[in-house]
Amino acid sequence: MSIEIEKKFLIKKELWKPQKEGVRIRQGYLCLTPERIVRVRVKGEKAFLTVKGKTEGIARPEFEYEIPVQDAEGLFRLCIPPILDKIRYMEQVGDHLWEIDEFLGDNTGLLVAEVELESQNDLLVMPPWAGAEVSGNERYYNSNLIMNPYRKWSSKEEEGS
Repeated sequence: MSIEIEKKFLIKKELWKPQKEGVRIRQGYLCLTPERIVRVRVKGEKAFLTVKGKTEGIARPEFEYEIPVQDAEGLFRLCIPPILDKIRYMEQVGDHLWEIDEFLGDNTGLLVAEVELESQNDLLVMPPWAGAEVSGNERYYNSNLIMNPYRKWSSKEEEGS
């Protein structure tokens, strides 16, 4: 079984500028329950079907399989609307590769960085643009952004409180 160990942070927008070109990602959800999430994603020229189990702390089971893009496009029609749209940028900081997501559509203005760890005890070099940690805040889960998009948040919610 594959385990995803991930931390999530807000971005200090005034301190972060993309270092490289990003990749467009569209993703939809076939199943959204506390026990499991089933996601369809088109990332650039590739597509994936991902099953994630219940999050415990910053870890959860994750299984991801590449599928034909044509199949993903068909599965989008079966997904819970809307389809999430974002641009992902990758930045190496120390020993870790950070994924910075710039959300589009109803989530425009939201920037979130994720970093996968080998273990929950990994030492993490924090980049200057990393803001508040929101790892356990369900509001920032991609799967929740389709139901409660960023444009509907109050300023208190924006700050990660």
